[in-house]
Amino acid sequence: MVRKLYDWVLRQAEAPYALWMLAAVSFVESSVFPIPPDVLMIPMILAAPHRAWRIAGVCTAASVAGGALGYYIGYELFASIGRPVLEFYGKDHAFEEIRDAYNGQGVWAVLIAGVTPFPYKVITIFSGVTQLNFALFMAMSVIARGLRFFVIAALLNRYGDAARDFIDRRLGLVATVSVALLIGGFVVVKYAL
Repeated sequence: MVRKLYDWVLRQAEAPYALWMLAAVSFVESSVFPIPPDVLMIPMILAAPHRAWRIAGVCTAASVAGGALGYYIGYELFASIGRPVLEFYGKDHAFEEIRDAYNGQGVWAVLIAGVTPFPYKVITIFSGVTQLNFALFMAMSVIARGLRFFVIAALLNRYGDAARDFIDRRLGLVATVSVALLIGGFVVVKYAL
């Protein structure tokens, strides 16, 4: 089943609408959607390494725009949308405790969450609710998300054939590690904050 899904994603990565699909996933992942855009971005770059920079650019731009939506959700829609999203991630009870401290360290939180598997959407909403300086939030988002996606693109552009061969031979291991990282991100959000 994992092989069929992998093959399907590779076929979709070559489709004419693939960049639009990546942009949509990147946008909603930054504010509400739990699946990271890497799930599409990596196969897209593996399928077309010559487009790595364009793919990373689309992913970065859409992710930062989605981060602005997450900020807006926190800033204007916290009670109706933001709090339920934080409840979904189990962070509503801890929110009041960290609100004051967050603005002091918010820039670092945006930078760290934007680069790591930590769910970036939690930080975008926190930033809006705590009213972290929006220009600073956007600047850190561009740096963090750009760093994350362009480093992946550079690695895949350079080692794409070897990476694709490794994934093809060890798909079960890659799928297991990917799921573990995704679950690990949710565990960190639930218990670390």
